[in-house]
Amino acid sequence: MKLRKFFAVLLAMCMVCGLAACGGDSQSSEAPAGSEAASSDAAQTGEAGSSEASGVEDSEFFGPIYDDWSKMSDEELLAAALEEAKDGKPITVYATSSKMLKNKETFEEAYPGLTVDIMDLDSDEVLQKCVLEANAGNVQGDVLQVKDVNGQVFFEYYEDGFIAPYYPEDICAHIDEGLLRYGYPLYASQSFWYYNDAAFPDGQPINSWWQIIEKDENGNQKFRLFTKDIGSETAYLSLFASFIVNADQLEANYKEVYGKDLEYTYDASGFDFEVPEKNAGVEYLWRFSQMKITFISDGDELVAAVHNSTAEDPALALASPGKIGNREESNYNIAWLVLNPYNALQNIEYMYVVNNCKHPAGARLFIRFTTGGVDGESGGFKPFQKEGNWPVRDDIKDKKNPMTLKELNAVEPDLESIYNVFLDTQDMWIYWLDKNPNTK
Repeated sequence: MKLRKFFAVLLAMCMVCGLAACGGDSQSSEAPAGSEAASSDAAQTGEAGSSEASGVEDSEFFGPIYDDWSKMSDEELLAAALEEAKDGKPITVYATSSKMLKNKETFEEAYPGLTVDIMDLDSDEVLQKCVLEANAGNVQGDVLQVKDVNGQVFFEYYEDGFIAPYYPEDICAHIDEGLLRYGYPLYASQSFWYYNDAAFPDGQPINSWWQIIEKDENGNQKFRLFTKDIGSETAYLSLFASFIVNADQLEANYKEVYGKDLEYTYDASGFDFEVPEKNAGVEYLWRFSQMKITFISDGDELVAAVHNSTAEDPALALASPGKIGNREESNYNIAWLVLNPYNALQNIEYMYVVNNCKHPAGARLFIRFTTGGVDGESGGFKPFQKEGNWPVRDDIKDKKNPMTLKELNAVEPDLESIYNVFLDTQDMWIYWLDKNPNTK
């Protein structure tokens, strides 16, 4: 893992060499004078891009980390932010959700004298911008919003000092501490398998991940399967990696469903890394990789395939939770499956302060506003309330979803363990998929 990361960092450094000459001065995002902040560790004040980050097992960066910033009220942050705004530049937000754009006007109305520039980018772009700007000494971003499903953001950007945590203490009191381990969360979601509820009016046709890959007595699949390419979809691959981490749960569920022990059939001899023996998650990855699967990049087309299926020729599709909106918008006959041993991971969208940004107080004020403010009523979270997104605060009412994530059998992510096996999981998937006769 670390060797692969070394080459990625080396490539990024080569890319920024030509930019270093045009870098400008940047002000620090350190805590106010007199702070004895826990976040003065390398993630907050250390040199960006340092290769001396703590190891995964002994990380000093796990949250929640409370410092002087954490205790500041909206009024205190506003006063400091207005001083920062005298530079004439807006608070710059790098976001991976287009819904963040809706907060520009409402934030500026709430805090006259402050302006915001929100850039809607994909995950790779926002992270790359942080690296390029830090290494060029010309930090422009103040806030970063990004999903972390495999630990890459935490272990390769936060630990290495490109982004810094912010934990507002009063708001964090309303959030499960387990969800604060890897950063400050905006909201949670999860991936779902969809089925046609008109074809199965009595309820979902299966209850276990193992039943997705069942075959009949003639060796034919019971379901046509549709998904995006697992190997390039980080959220989906992280879910499969979690099965390797939680292999005992998958193994026990197999025995519950079939009344017998799982038979291990995978051959790990083709890999130059150690593959765990008799691991139910690895076995599932192998069996799934050999199924006949139709890969579709568009989520709407994935759920359309389910809508067009029948009880005689049923289909399942793995897609993002928001695609359930096609049920009302397009009158699709689709519903979420809830599976055992667990349905999916809670995929968390996090908000970070860009390290050494020009508007550290403004950045934190915007983060507080976006996550609901002191009482959950700021209006900043409103754009993110939709079916398929779940608020993480216990004082914000979930107005869109019929059940909680826990009721839908989603588990909190163990990004530390997933990070350790993610690239090996990806290698196994790609190698075994290439051996699938259905892909020839």
